[in-house]
Amino acid sequence: MLQVNYIRENKNLVIQRLSVKNFTDLPLLDDILSLDDQRKTLQLQAETLQADANTAAKQVGDLMKAGKRSEAETIKASTTSAKETIKNLLDKITAIEQTLQQKLVLLPNLPHTSVPKGTTPDDNEIVLSHGNQPTLPQNALPHWDLATKYNLIDFELGVKITGAGFPVYKGKGAKLQRALINFFLTEAETAGYQELMLPLLVNEASGFGTGQLPDKEGQMYFCTQDSLYLIPTAEVPITNLYRDVIVKENELPIKNCGYTPCFRREAGSYGAHVRGLNRLHQFDKVEIVQITQPEKSYQLLEEMSLHVQHLLQKLGLQYRVLRLCGGDMSFASALTYDMEVWSAAQKRWLEVSSVSNFETFQSNRLKLRYKANEGKNPTSAHPQRQRPSPSTHRSRHFRKQPNPQRHKHPPMPTPLHRLHNHFINTH
Repeated sequence: MLQVNYIRENKNLVIQRLSVKNFTDLPLLDDILSLDDQRKTLQLQAETLQADANTAAKQVGDLMKAGKRSEAETIKASTTSAKETIKNLLDKITAIEQTLQQKLVLLPNLPHTSVPKGTTPDDNEIVLSHGNQPTLPQNALPHWDLATKYNLIDFELGVKITGAGFPVYKGKGAKLQRALINFFLTEAETAGYQELMLPLLVNEASGFGTGQLPDKEGQMYFCTQDSLYLIPTAEVPITNLYRDVIVKENELPIKNCGYTPCFRREAGSYGAHVRGLNRLHQFDKVEIVQITQPEKSYQLLEEMSLHVQHLLQKLGLQYRVLRLCGGDMSFASALTYDMEVWSAAQKRWLEVSSVSNFETFQSNRLKLRYKANEGKNPTSAHPQRQRPSPSTHRSRHFRKQPNPQRHKHPPMPTPLHRLHNHFINTH
């Protein structure tokens, strides 16, 4: 989530960077700043009246001690209306803050300066390519026909049990899926990630913290009676482990990984490209997530990209790495690399993984902070992911800097950067 102070101090830059994501609701920025001005004005009025009320209360106490009860009662009576005015002002401030929050969450993360402008996947930049395209024999079968021929995956049985997009893996197909999951988890552990087993249902606060809500609410399955959401990615529960948490700088980077089934409605997905394991409603995914200091997040992002490339190389797959354009990025991401493999049977590139840096965008929503070492000024931390990555970039922190005259107190905690990556086991 972007912070009001950063928008106010860098309005032209914010407008320029939002344009890369094709964000056009610029009046929203003016509304946000106007609401903040109203809040500040009312806050000043309330504080002034409260200071006067505090002074009057002291006067009442002094007069009572001096035996001047009549004068004390007169002053006390005069403060009654002031207290009511203060209460009304505070109610107005609360209402404005709620409206302000509702508008702030509509702003996407600001893209990194390296993100190209564009509106479709065709505008993504190819960063690198690796390997040669495989040559298949004539009349080679696509994976959905192979899965049926060798009894690996039963798509029709999934339709019978649940509906389209919920395949049933059988025999060697199930073993292959499990083997891939184990492979990714073992490689992540070797790279220093802690494995987690996580809930598959999350509450609204968790969905908001990572930016799925309210932006992607229509793509999430919702359990009405319990007000819980099925996770669209393990990024959500992994990252929310640190919601409302202050971590110590010497604990960074935090590196977690986890395997979960994932659930997405994929509303609006149809056509020739939605066959077999393409665009499932339930699919398996391994996530790696890091949380780190802002100044280290982009270095770690590149390291996470290399980690994914190492996995693809071990699997002997041809792949390419794309830097997503503004129009193809997620709402919360500041920079995303997509890893695609070539499907010779489908004759097209398929995304199998992505690595993203969120700068402080998610950490501000999560109220995730870290406390710098003694004597250092507070700094923001970035979550990143492989597809979710530890380091939530791009919403600036709003905490006040420490008063230099009060340096004996420890520095205030500040937002982290989060990065993440995921590897989808569906192609």
